[in-house]
Amino acid sequence: MILLGLCAAWALLSAAAHDGRPEGMLLAVLATVAGCAAGRISGALLPVAAPCVGAAAALVVAVTMPGPLPGTAYAAPLGQAGAVAALLALATGALCCAAWSAPVPGVRPLLWLSACAVVPAGALLGSPGGCAAAGAVLLCSVAARSMPHRRAGLAGLAVAAGVAVGAVWGLASGVVPGGPAEEFTERIGPYRVGLWGRSVRLAQEAPVWGVGPGRFGTPGDPAGRPHSAPLQLLAEQGLVGLLLLAGVFVWVLHALWRAARPTPVVLTAGAALTAVAVIASVGDALSFTTVTAGAGLLAGWATARPWGEEERVPLAGPVPRQEKVG
Repeated sequence: MILLGLCAAWALLSAAAHDGRPEGMLLAVLATVAGCAAGRISGALLPVAAPCVGAAAALVVAVTMPGPLPGTAYAAPLGQAGAVAALLALATGALCCAAWSAPVPGVRPLLWLSACAVVPAGALLGSPGGCAAAGAVLLCSVAARSMPHRRAGLAGLAVAAGVAVGAVWGLASGVVPGGPAEEFTERIGPYRVGLWGRSVRLAQEAPVWGVGPGRFGTPGDPAGRPHSAPLQLLAEQGLVGLLLLAGVFVWVLHALWRAARPTPVVLTAGAALTAVAVIASVGDALSFTTVTAGAGLLAGWATARPWGEEERVPLAGPVPRQEKVG
């Protein structure tokens, strides 16, 4: 809560310094806090049913979400494709967490089949990134059963997210060599890479405060976003904003490490949230309230302690008998 409060406070300070518009950042923080609180409560009451309902809601939103707008700024895989991919990853993670938490063994195969069905759903929705993200979360959830220590798994997820952000920054700043840079640019799109380069140049002009929230927009980009959450914060809120975002992600992994839930549940949620972080590093998935609220819900479900698993406080010891005198 302190980190999220600092994110909101820094957005207000940066906006006041540069006449920016912090509404988007404040809405994202509010959605994350509300989702996490709702996830903790519903996860304690209904550890299996709540993730199932959330996964169904995520799939409905992904199916009914309008398609990308025409134009260069919204060409695939830009626009809403990133949000669809993130929702599919969160839905898969929620179903896998419900499968690991189900007390009745007969229910687990049905939940696993539902999670497997999300993977081809990404292809049907025209989101290859969502198909790949859902498949990666499913594989990580299956592999989590044979991992005895969650610390190593969570550390690996943190490294994966850091590598993704570092690769995006290297491509935007021109550090990546010519051959790999050309291949990545062709796959991602020259327009998007150009927006990333502009965000790095803006960050160099104002490395601490940034140019202000909501001030990235250009006439050629009606969305006003560089389609990368880390680079957007770096350009609009400076290095402090980027460090706060990284701090929130690390705190989530730390909360999962300390959670009382089984290791497969913890690692599955961590894999889904890492997939969302990777998608957000190359797209504008976090600009959608449904994605930020869904990420908070999944984090809340994975860190909640069901009422049936509450630890009973043991008695201090047997009361000593008093011997009679006389």
